[in-house]
This record gives sequence, structure tokens and C-alpha cells, in this order.
Amino acid sequence: MTDATSSVNVAAPPAGTRAAQLAAIEQSGWGLRFRFPQPHNLAFWVYVIGVGGGALSMFRYFGQGAGFYTPALTGGALLFGLYLVPWLLLLRHHNRYTAQPAGLLAAGFLWGGVAATFWIALPANGALLEIWAKLGGTSFAADWAAGLTAPINEEWGKALGLVLLIGLAPRLVRSAYDGFIIGAFIGLGFEVFEDVLYVYNGAAQLYGVDQFGTSLQMFVIRGASGIVSHALFSAIFCAGLMWVLGRTPGERDVVRGVLAMLAAMVFHFAWDDMGGLGGGGLWAAVLPFLIAAVELVALFHVLRLAARQERVWMRDLLAPEIGTGAVDPPLLDAVSGLRKERKAYRKHLRSRRGARHLVEGAGDLAHEIARAGGADSPGVVHARNELLRLRATP
Repeated sequence: MTDATSSVNVAAPPAGTRAAQLAAIEQSGWGLRFRFPQPHNLAFWVYVIGVGGGALSMFRYFGQGAGFYTPALTGGALLFGLYLVPWLLLLRHHNRYTAQPAGLLAAGFLWGGVAATFWIALPANGALLEIWAKLGGTSFAADWAAGLTAPINEEWGKALGLVLLIGLAPRLVRSAYDGFIIGAFIGLGFEVFEDVLYVYNGAAQLYGVDQFGTSLQMFVIRGASGIVSHALFSAIFCAGLMWVLGRTPGERDVVRGVLAMLAAMVFHFAWDDMGGLGGGGLWAAVLPFLIAAVELVALFHVLRLAARQERVWMRDLLAPEIGTGAVDPPLLDAVSGLRKERKAYRKHLRSRRGARHLVEGAGDLAHEIARAGGADSPGVVHARNELLRLRATP
């Protein structure tokens, strides 16, 4: 067993490998802290005004009948609060490369839930819906107005949060993968707060009859459809926006970015105008499942493309560790690879549990290296020795 408090004597890594490691630390921003209060930064004040304005609008909206509809609001808040748990576990799993700070992700969630929903979407949607009704008539508006309104106002409203977070943390928000993860948190915030809004509206439409039953019914309907809703739309849209902005050397791809953003808006349109597209009959019953399947395929395709740069950084960060013996080539392939590489590593070790611990340990070592700026800090030494101990354990 290796002593977890002592360093390992190793030869210096090749100059090219070391240079690639330092470049990955500089370009990725891994290990940097997120500082929210930035009074000198315009992005900070726009964010504060947006969330503050959204909070004021939210309290005014719910305040009209908060007393009478307390059971519905309480039920909605509790149910959709619980709904967050599996989502957060899923996003934590997919945040395996960059490991964005919790404060940054919370800021994204709050923007999506409060500012994008109540400061931007609520008034903007109302105005645009009236325009579509005047232009096309009530029948046209009933079939198509929602899908022609929400993808424009809501996707750009949510993405404004990503732009502000770039202004607040320019070195932390660099790659398309950063946009994907932060966009998912912004969309999740929008989704949960909008769902509570729907619970309130549903209770109001029934004049307060069976309020908790209304909350439960809305939770089942919105919770099921939420799997392929705002979190998915925003993850794809914000990844596309990051490709357009090209904040990482060599990652800019305007065509791919625009296509991703358009795809998110088309998915949003299709979901909101399902009634108009379906037209009734068997097709209307099949269409939601077909659209959901297409959305999920697109989501995983975008995720795979967006993670490419992060996987290169992970490899560059850990490549010098081959010289320490903490990492070997199969482990390097697994920790910087996709599911296929991790599966191959499990077969290589003949131990699912052992492979998972080693991949997690290598990821921890990468983040300690980034946090230390490439130096041999106590955190790096500890993570390295822990990895050596795991590798020595049969």
C-alpha cells in the first residue's frame, strides 16, 4: 500500500507533454473559483436587475391569490422540488469533465427560473401571442401561436443567462461542453419554475377545487414531458451558441452552432404545437413519442460533439502522470474517453467497481492538477497516492 501523505519520485515528463498540460489548464479554466459579487462588472448588474425584476414579477403574479391557492403552490413547490433530485444527479454525472463550480451552476439555475421565466418570457410571450392572434385569427393562434412564440422568447431569454455568466466568469465558461452543462441548468430552472406557474394556473382555472390533486396531476403530466423539454432545449441551444462564439482555440464552428440553435428552437416549436402538427387521430398519439426520440438522439449527438474538447483537455492534464505510475494508457483512455472506452476498461480490469473507482480517482487527480496550476500541491500528491493505492489493490 502506498503512503497517501508522501510524494512519488518520478522523472520529469517530456517537455511537449508538460506544455500540453499547462495549455489545457490555461484554456479550460479548470480549477478556477467562481466569484459572483462583481460590482465593477456590467454583467453582474444586468444579472441582478434581471433576477430582481423576475422576482418582483413572480411575487406580483402569485401574490394575487397566494393565500387562497396556498395548498396548490405548496404541493407544486414540494413535488417539483423533489423532481429536481434525479435531474441534479443526472447532470452531476454528465458534468464529469469540467466540474463547473456549484455557485456558477446555481446562478444559471436562478437565471432560468426567475429572470428568464418571469422577467422575459411572461411579458414577452403575452405580447407576441396577441400579435399572432391579430395577424392570423383565433384559430391560427390556437394551433400555432405557442410554437411561434416560445422558441424565440424563451430560448434567447435563457441563453442571455449564459452570455451574462460568460461576462462574470470568462475563463470558466469556455467550451461548447460548458455551454451544454450550464444551459441544462438554466433550462432546468426555467422548467421547474414554469411548472409551479402551471400548477397555480390550473388551480385558479378550477376555482381552487382539489388543489393538491391538481398539483399532482400537473406534476405527472409536466414531469413526464419535462424529460425532453426546457433542460434539453437549452443544453442544445447553449452548446450551439458556444460553437458560434468559439471561445476555445479551434472549436469555433458557426454552421454547427447555428444548426444546433435552430434544432433546439424547432424541437421547442414541435413540442408546443403538437396539437397543430398532429391534427388528431393515430398520428397525434404517435407524434409525441417520435419527437421525443428524435430529441434524445440529437441531445446525445450534441453532447458527444461538445465533450470532444473536454476529453482532449482531460488527456493532456493526465498524460504526464503516466510517468508517475498513477495512470497507465488504458486508464487514460477510459477517463478521457466515452462509454465505449470505459466499457473496454471494465473488461480489461474484469471489475466494474474497481474500474469505476480508478476512473473517478483519475478524474479527481486531473482536477487537483488543474487547481494547483500544474504544481505538485498537497492535493495533487494526495490524489496521486490515492490512485496508486487503488491500482495496487487487487
